[in-house]
Formats: sequence, structure tokens, C-alpha cells
Amino acid sequence: MGEQLVVGFDLDMTLIDTVGGFVATLDALAAELGVALPSRELSSNLGPPLDHLLAPYVAPPEMAAAVARFRELYPDTAVEPTPALPGAVEALAAVRRHGGRVVLVTGKYTPNAQRHVDHLGLDVDVVEGQVWGGGKGEVLRRHGAQLYVGDHVHDVEGAREAGVPSVSVVSGGSTAAELEAAGTDVVLPDLHAFPAWLDDWVLERRLADLEQRLRAHGRVLVAFSGGADSAFLLAAAVRALGPDAVAAATAYSGALPESERDPGAALAEALGVPLLTPQTHELDRDGYRRNDGDRCAFCKSELLEVLGPLAREHGYDVVATGTNADDARAGFRPGIAAAAERGAVTPLLDAGLTKEQVRAASRAWRLPTWDKPAAACLSSRIAYGVEISRDRLARVERAEAGLRAALEAAGHDVHDLRVRDLGDAARVEVDRELVDLVAKHLGAVRDAGFATVEVDPLGFRSGSMNALLADPDRWR
Repeated sequence: MGEQLVVGFDLDMTLIDTVGGFVATLDALAAELGVALPSRELSSNLGPPLDHLLAPYVAPPEMAAAVARFRELYPDTAVEPTPALPGAVEALAAVRRHGGRVVLVTGKYTPNAQRHVDHLGLDVDVVEGQVWGGGKGEVLRRHGAQLYVGDHVHDVEGAREAGVPSVSVVSGGSTAAELEAAGTDVVLPDLHAFPAWLDDWVLERRLADLEQRLRAHGRVLVAFSGGADSAFLLAAAVRALGPDAVAAATAYSGALPESERDPGAALAEALGVPLLTPQTHELDRDGYRRNDGDRCAFCKSELLEVLGPLAREHGYDVVATGTNADDARAGFRPGIAAAAERGAVTPLLDAGLTKEQVRAASRAWRLPTWDKPAAACLSSRIAYGVEISRDRLARVERAEAGLRAALEAAGHDVHDLRVRDLGDAARVEVDRELVDLVAKHLGAVRDAGFATVEVDPLGFRSGSMNALLADPDRWR
């Protein structure tokens, strides 16, 4: 997948409010040294090394001892009363949500920085202390940081030295005007604004990566199911390469619902690309009909063994599938592996784009598929170990179409709906808010040919059939 996100954060007045603890420690130090320290004034500019702050008040020969004593006093006077700043926990969580790492780079004495992290339970991977200003740049580079978040003009200097964007919050001693004058890339009012900003920044980077990858592939044939992922990939390929270098291929078979065919054709026409509609014959494959945990491998093998020659015949360099980054983390990957073995490329996965990001970008591009419900093939509705046949696929399709029509006729907005074929019975999964309402409409499922029907109280769950496998790890 795409390069892992690594975000650097400053500590004092970026993630934690150290003013009170800093003042208390300075006051304790002043009492011991017998000097007057303007602790409130000094606390208004947290960030510089302690010896810089104390220089006007402590003689050089006594500085090392004063700094050492401050660090000894600090744990008892400053750690427990110091809170996290508003939005700090959410900011760190936003990095995790993108699969990222957090590197804390601070001027604070490293053991004391670690004490704050441990006391507040801050979710960071690395604590690097006792670095300041431009010196932070080397640390950020060493850890591969792609951003640095801080509150001080010298944090901007560190980001500039590292050659990464500087994200500033105005929670510390530097004003927005000062931060902008120092060259920061963005100023946020506080860390509450960071998650949304990060979402946009990550998506923008991954879309740029996707465009580069598509351009490198040349002429592309997109395996186009009509769902949100393959529709977005098709649109992205047209943006990157132009419609003359792109085609869509929708494989017609008994496993593709009739309802998925016309919308897919309409989108391909709207994008100005040809739509190829070859027939695939996965039902001729014993492994597919047998329907073990590796069923998807036989399906993808059939698909790529049809689309590969078709691509070459029409002058396309690669076949691209809409596999996204979430698909690769889902655990069950026989289909992904089979496609890769047959030369398929996965630009969305390689750029690190998740399902949520695909939908966000699709919405921004005004694609009609941006909120389209997941539409896995009909075979995914049949419990593993139950042999797949044309009759079973057709029965599932009739049941889903009939139940959806009945619910919509009753005035219910239906998003996700599945009729699972368990062999001797059907299990209905539907949007959680409809679970208690669907029972009165189950006649549509019985009319399709199921004698026994149950409703899953948990509602719709993508991949729920995987839980019924006796030995799921065998297929991961």
C-alpha cells in the first residue's frame, strides 16, 4: 500500500498545557536558589531550552546545576497537574485512523516528556526530547515524518529544516501572525480542527499518488462492477489518462445482479469510455461451485483469464481492479491473490485509498456512486459449503429484489440489504434501523423460494458469511 503516514508533534502547549506545572517548578527552584524568577512571564513563551529562559537570571557557572535541579523537581511539581490540551487525544486518534505513527519531538528533557505521555496516556510511538528549533528537522527526517505539528515559531523552523509541511496551532506563545511570518503552511485555532484538516491532506496526497500510478500504467482496462470502488477507479483513470486510453469491462455472468448492469453502462457512457461486456463462466469451475473459503480465488481467476486476453486484443496495457486498502486488511484475500497472480494491478490499494476516502473523493467529483451500497456478487450470499448453482443465485436475486421493493413500497428507505442462503433457510440482513420492521415483509423472500426465513438481529454486516467458516484462518 501507500507510504505509511508519520506525523510529528511538539509537546508543550501543543499537546499539553504545561503553564501551571512549569510555573510551580520555577517557583520551587527560585526558592531554593534564592533568586527572583518571573515565572509567569517565562511561562508565556514555552518552547525554548530551559537554559535560554534562565540565562538573564542565573550566572553561567551555576546554570548546569540549576537546570539539573529543575529537572529533579519537575516530576513532583508539574506532571500530575498538567492536562492535555483540548483536541489532543482526537488529533492523535486521527493519525491512527489513517494507519499512521506518531513521533513526539520536543525540547523538554526526555524522561519528563515521557512522564507526561505516560501520565496522560497519550498514544505516541516515539518520544524524542531535548531538541530545539532547526535541530528538530534531523529527528523528523530520521523517523520519516511527513508533517510536524507545533505551536511555536521555532517548531516551524524544525518543519522547514525537515522539508515537511508545518501545521501550527495558536495554543502557545506564538500568534497566528508570527507563525505565518515564520513560514508555517497552515494555522489552526486548536487541535480540534486537526482531524478534518488531516483527512483532507491525506486524501489529497493519496489522490496525487493514484494519478501518478495510473499514468505509469499507460492504457488501462478497468474491471468495472459498477460499484463505488471500480466506478471511482474508472473516473480516476479518465482524469489521469483521458477517455481514449481507458475502457471499462463488466463481466456478465449469473453472479452479477441484473440491477447492476444498466447503471454501470450509464456511468461508462457518461465518462466517455467504451464498455466491454464479456461473458465469464465461473460456474464451470469446480472450486467455485464447491464454495469453500477460497471461492473468490476461482471467481477472480476466471475474470482475469477473460479480461487479460481482452485487454491485449484491444490494446490496453493492464487490467486494473477496484481493490482498496480496506479490502487488503479484511483478512480474506484469496481473490486478491488470484488476481495479482494473473497480472492485475490495484491502483487504489497501492495508493493506500480506503473505502471512506473513495466515497469522499467520489462525492467531491459528483459521481453518482459515492454513496452506493456495497454490492458484492450474488455468490457471496450463499453460505460456504453450500454448492453454488444458477438456481440458487437466481433465487437470492429474486428474494432481494422482492424484499427491497416491499420495504420501499411501505415507505422505508433501504440502503444495505442481503438475503443469505444458508442451504435450508434464508437469513435477512438489513439496515439496523429496519431490523424490527422487516419481519412483516418476509413474504417476498418466501415467494422467491425460501421456505424458512430468519432476520439477523445485528443487521447488515459486510463479510458476515466469513464468520460461519469452520476454519477461517485456513483461507486468510
